[in-house]
Amino acid sequence: MTEGMSQTRKRRMPLGLRGRLLGTVVVAAAWSVGFAGAAPSAVAADVQSKQWYLSAMQAEEMWKVTTGEGIKVAVIDTGVNASTPSLKGQVLKGFDATGADGDEYDDYDGHGTTMAELIAGTGKGGGLQGLAPGTKIIPMRITDTEFQNGHSVNAHDSEDAIRAAADSDAQIISMSFASDFPGREEREAVKYAQSKGKLFFAGVGNNAETSNRDQYPAAYPQVVGVSSADRDGKVAEYSQNGGIVDIAAPGSDIPYWCDETFQRYCDGDGTSQATAIASASAALVWSAHPDWTANQVLNVLFDTASRDWEKGTLSKYLGHGLIRPSMNILKGKGDPGDPDISPLTKEKTSGSSTSPSPSVSASSQPEKNEKPDDVAMTGSSAEKDDNSQLGLVLGGAAAVIVLGVGAFALARKRRAA
Repeated sequence: MTEGMSQTRKRRMPLGLRGRLLGTVVVAAAWSVGFAGAAPSAVAADVQSKQWYLSAMQAEEMWKVTTGEGIKVAVIDTGVNASTPSLKGQVLKGFDATGADGDEYDDYDGHGTTMAELIAGTGKGGGLQGLAPGTKIIPMRITDTEFQNGHSVNAHDSEDAIRAAADSDAQIISMSFASDFPGREEREAVKYAQSKGKLFFAGVGNNAETSNRDQYPAAYPQVVGVSSADRDGKVAEYSQNGGIVDIAAPGSDIPYWCDETFQRYCDGDGTSQATAIASASAALVWSAHPDWTANQVLNVLFDTASRDWEKGTLSKYLGHGLIRPSMNILKGKGDPGDPDISPLTKEKTSGSSTSPSPSVSASSQPEKNEKPDDVAMTGSSAEKDDNSQLGLVLGGAAAVIVLGVGAFALARKRRAA
C-alpha cells in the first residue's frame, strides 16, 4: 500500500453509531472517585442533560480545582467552527492541511467542532459542555474520504497536520480519525510529535463487529489508543479491541453536531467522543500539575484507571482501564513516575538513550499491534507465560467483562471514531 493509496482510505470516525454492548458483568471499581448519583434522563431536551458522564466523572467537583486552564489541545479533524456559542473565545489560530478552499475554521462535517466542544466547550447557548472548559483549542483541518472525493486535496494532510500540531503550543493532540493503513511519513510525524513532548490520543475505531483491524494513528506505539464504554460500564460492541487499546473513556450516548449547518445536535456513539473526553481528562490533570511532562500525565492516568486486574497489565478491551482524572485531582492519587520514560514504549523520550528503564515493568505490557488471544475468565485477570495481559472476557471470547458504573470506548483515524 503506497502513501497515496493510504490517503485515499482515510476516514473520520462516524458519529451516531448506535452501538450494542458486549458484556454483562460489572466489577466493583468505578472510574470516578465515587459515582455521583444517577445519570440525567437521556430524553431531556437540553443537550447538556444528555452528557451523563460529567456527573459520573465528578466534573463539577474537579472544576473547583482546575478547569484545564493553561493547557492547549490540538484537534486534528474536519475543522472547528469557532463561532458556536459554546466555543466562542475558546479557539486559537490553527492550520489547514487540506489544500482545499477554506481554512481550519471551516468545518465541512461538524465532527471536529463536536470534538472541540467535548473538550473545551463552555456550554453557553445550550451547547455541549466541555470536560475541560478552561483549555483552548488549536484546530488542524484534514480531509476524510468523502471530502477527498469532491475536492482537490493535499495527499499528505495527516502527517502535515501532526507536524504542525507538534510545532504548535498545544501540549495535547486529539485525533478522532482512523485508517487501516499505516504510512511511513505519518509514522515519522508521530515520532516527531513525541520528541516535542506532546501527549497524543487517537480513537481505536468503531468496526469491531466487522474487520476489527488495527487503526492508525492509534496503533502507532507513541499514540494512546482510546476505546469506548457506556454509562453502565459496558464496552461498546462497535469499539475495536486488541493490543492497540491503552485506555477507555465514555463514548456511548453522547450528543454531537448533526452536520455542517450547526442547527441541531443528534444522539450518537463512537470512539471519537471517547478520544475527546480522554484528551480533556489529560488536560485537567496537566493543568493541575503544569510542571509534569507528557509521560507523567499519562502515567497518572494509567495508574488511576479503574480496573480489577493487576496494575501494569492490559485488557484488550479497556487497556489500563477506565479513565478517572478525579482520582488525581480530588484525591491526589497516581504515581507520575519518571518524567523521561514513556509509559507506552518504556523508552526514554529525551536525551540520547532509548534503552528501557529498569524502574518500569516493560514485560507486563504487550507491544502495540500484538494480537493476544482471548482468554476465558470469571473475575480475575489472566496472563500468558510472557506475563502480558490478554484482556478480560467471561465464558469465552463472546462476552467482555467491563468495569465500574460507567465505561468508555474509542476509534481511529481517517474514518471518524
